[in-house]
Amino acid sequence: MFIYPNYCCFFILAIFVVLSDYCLCINVKSFNASLNGAFLPAVATWYGEPTGAGSGGACGFADDVANPPYYGLISAGNNNLFKSGKGCGSCYQVKCTEHPSCSGDPIIVTITDECPGTCNNDAVHFDFSGKAFGSLAKSGQANTLRQAGRINIQYQRVQCHYKSTSLTFKIDSGSNPNYLAFSIEDMNGDGDLGLVEILPSNSRGSWLAMEQSWGATWKVGLPTGTKGPYSMRLTTIESKTSIVAYKAIPVGQASQILSF
Repeated sequence: MFIYPNYCCFFILAIFVVLSDYCLCINVKSFNASLNGAFLPAVATWYGEPTGAGSGGACGFADDVANPPYYGLISAGNNNLFKSGKGCGSCYQVKCTEHPSCSGDPIIVTITDECPGTCNNDAVHFDFSGKAFGSLAKSGQANTLRQAGRINIQYQRVQCHYKSTSLTFKIDSGSNPNYLAFSIEDMNGDGDLGLVEILPSNSRGSWLAMEQSWGATWKVGLPTGTKGPYSMRLTTIESKTSIVAYKAIPVGQASQILSF
């Protein structure tokens, strides 16, 4: 698990399907498709408190991992899962069957952090929150399973299905009228992001490509004269699905975020 500096000051924009003048339009192609379909072998460990929610450090999710829609069912991942931050938000179905305390019942976890160093000695290594690791156990045997420390598991990539949760942008406190940065959370479907673009209201249809800053945080320099409201277009890596959040950042937002 890698902990980044505490970016505690931000403004949260929740994008709802129906919100007066704002619209979230989703291309649902392959949203319900199974990304793989067969379980593969991996290694799992855990960190933090025995029943703790873990961390969103390297993805920028901070303490949100303890709250809906994650509920502490999260994992740090080695390079093959974290993917230099491009794996942030990806969902995996995992189960364990080899240890006597394993239930064999699958759970779904979200990648929210990085497990560097020795985690990369394994092809695929999940470093679960204490809560997620214990959730793999039979009833009453969570502590026994955690005492094993390191276990073999099976995993497969799956779609993220967050119930009653809206797509969320957390605006970085360093943003200003000439620069915008934000992290993206609670994304249904593939969960990962390969391209993020912004459309100013006065750009005549020219989308500006943003650059991944770190984890799930993206940034862009705003040309002089750029005006809101700003629309966002998010494209996933796995299925190339595009999500457009029209007028996600209202007029004047670029100046308002300076106070956060």
